Amino acid sequence: MIIDFHTHCFPDAIAERALPIIAEKGGVVPASNGKISGLLDSMKQNGVDYSVILQIATKPTQNHTVNSWAIARNEPEIIAFGSVHPRSEDWEPELERLAEAGIKGIKLHPEYQSFYVDDPMMLPIYRKISELGLIVVFHAGEDPGYPPPVHLTPERIMRVADILPQSRTVLAHMGSRGYLDDVARLMKDTEFYYDTAFCYDDHDPAQMVDIILEHGYEKILMASDSPWESQADGISTVNRLALTDEQKKAILGDNAQRLLGL
Repeated sequence: MIIDFHTHCFPDAIAERALPIIAEKGGVVPASNGKISGLLDSMKQNGVDYSVILQIATKPTQNHTVNSWAIARNEPEIIAFGSVHPRSEDWEPELERLAEAGIKGIKLHPEYQSFYVDDPMMLPIYRKISELGLIVVFHAGEDPGYPPPVHLTPERIMRVADILPQSRTVLAHMGSRGYLDDVARLMKDTEFYYDTAFCYDDHDPAQMVDIILEHGYEKILMASDSPWESQADGISTVNRLALTDEQKKAILGDNAQRLLGL
């Protein structure tokens, strides 16, 4: 089984407007059209069984709309996560609505949503996520579309490591894009999951292997960041690593299957 744990899609009308803007800001060329149809085509071409779609509420007013779209998804191959903006007034009832609807998790993006991961205002949100049993996926480390300061670094995430539900927390981009030395140094004894999103060209494969073996291959999830990286490259990221077939199989799907309860 192959599960892509980190993809993005937009409603069709929004995709046509948003994709070129985000692509220009981040300096990337999209690998698909940013729509559900494009992701499903990619999955079929690359043998991907499930894709997790990560929504981001980029404004405090977007929670309900973003989450309603996630809840409305009925494609059997798609697992849609919701999102809440930390500065919204309705973050708590929205988290409860997501959990009641059977949504398995949420995405938080410290750069897009302009919060530091260790800001005290985040602590009640983390506690509620833990209470509800939701998975939380963070964008971790640098983002090509945003200048410093970086809002989630290994040093900052470790300040709230005991409050987060570590065994249901996923740190994208191998724990922290641009900070792999600190990931290896500071986070090796945690239960955080890491995903491999956007790692094909950005990360040294040898360093990735060192981190995977030290941290535990059971806590690594294959991810592409589609449409910003192709699912083919996401899968190749794992297959080109100097790991055993058993370890690659776990990363490509078995670990995600266990985390998602599929």
